[in-house]
Amino acid sequence: MKIRQITGALEEFAPLALQDGYDNAGLQIGLAEDAEATGALLCLDVTEAVLDEAVRLGCNLVVSHHPLLFRPLKQIAGRDYIERCVIKAIKHDLTLYAAHTNLDSARGGVNFRIADKLDLQQREWLNPKQGFDAGEGIVGTLSATMETEAFLAKVKAAFGVDALRYNAWTGKEVKRVAVCGGAGSFLIAQAVQKGCDAFLTGEVGYHRFFGHEEELLLMELGHYESEQYTIGLLHDIIHSVQPQLPIYETSVKTNPIHYL
Repeated sequence: MKIRQITGALEEFAPLALQDGYDNAGLQIGLAEDAEATGALLCLDVTEAVLDEAVRLGCNLVVSHHPLLFRPLKQIAGRDYIERCVIKAIKHDLTLYAAHTNLDSARGGVNFRIADKLDLQQREWLNPKQGFDAGEGIVGTLSATMETEAFLAKVKAAFGVDALRYNAWTGKEVKRVAVCGGAGSFLIAQAVQKGCDAFLTGEVGYHRFFGHEEELLLMELGHYESEQYTIGLLHDIIHSVQPQLPIYETSVKTNPIHYL
């Protein structure tokens, strides 16, 4: 299968028109879209170690969630990891493709995977995108009302984290839940408006935790941790159109944040 057929399948699932205005999803690097794909390596973030892994595995396609290139490069001189990744990708004839906010917003996309982990039912868009069956964030209900402590434990177990930040919510039980992968604090007001008991996202920020104690349980999971299942989603999309293609999920831990 040609690389352009694989990227086409990704864009059929998550059209580039769904991406936010600041984003740079889609083809990042590569003059070989008409080349046959030798294999696909999937990751959240493109790093030098990930590209080395792709070369080692014989993959000429790297599909990431976060785009390597967000801003124009004025020089490519190897001064930082982005420039070095560009050099390495071109040197080894690697095609780099990113499915970012378009994959977040697509039906069945990143936020649906998060909702799956929490077994949320009766799902609707938290912030619908006009003109599309798409949106930012998901609202759903738990199969049964849970006490706050039990729900926090459920979140920790579902995402395999040792720590979970949350506010001093005055409520006692959780039933209606909003979720958004990555930096979703801009959706707090919508979660409150939708009558949610809880809102789970990857990043909130210190000052955003203030002022919602009587409105909802606000939880910060960690950006990487909230999107860790995106790799499996990418795998499923590509495998559905080319089950014979070697597909690898990176073994490189690209989370730049470490915990002690």
